[in-house]
Amino acid sequence: MNPTQFFEIGRIVKSCGLKGLMKAVSYLESDEKLRNLDELYMGYGNDRKGPFKAKGVRSRGKSFFLEIEGVGNIESANAFIGCSVLIPADRLEELPKGEYYWRDMIGLKVVTEDGHFIGVIESIFPTGSNDVYVCSGGEREVLLPGIADVIREIDIDRGVMVVKLLEGL
Repeated sequence: MNPTQFFEIGRIVKSCGLKGLMKAVSYLESDEKLRNLDELYMGYGNDRKGPFKAKGVRSRGKSFFLEIEGVGNIESANAFIGCSVLIPADRLEELPKGEYYWRDMIGLKVVTEDGHFIGVIESIFPTGSNDVYVCSGGEREVLLPGIADVIREIDIDRGVMVVKLLEGL
């Protein structure tokens, strides 16, 4: 399957107990998506396995505990440590205007308001107050804070992010 058909919601970090329960670090802002989770995929790099039927999912803070059909002991659960937990992308709700999924922003060409090429969004990481976009491929790597003073326009259809570089960036 094409990797763009999936959305990564977390990563398995360890097994829990003897009956196949797995702990995952959650990449979700809220646990609402977990409430209706019935089918998921596991991935390691470009390798995808599944679908797996979710027997139980419990959220706790920035983690969730996952029980899937066919994984009934610690040995089979340990085989999934390090795997991404994926759901089909068509299960995602449409975001409000002005909000974007990270997966849609990775690869955007970044230019200044006057058209100067800065680079391409390579990755994104959250901070306490805003996301930071890692832009590389230009003259140097630039870390762009996800704030209105810097991010002027995002056009997913055109594949472009227009920015205003503040002093020090």
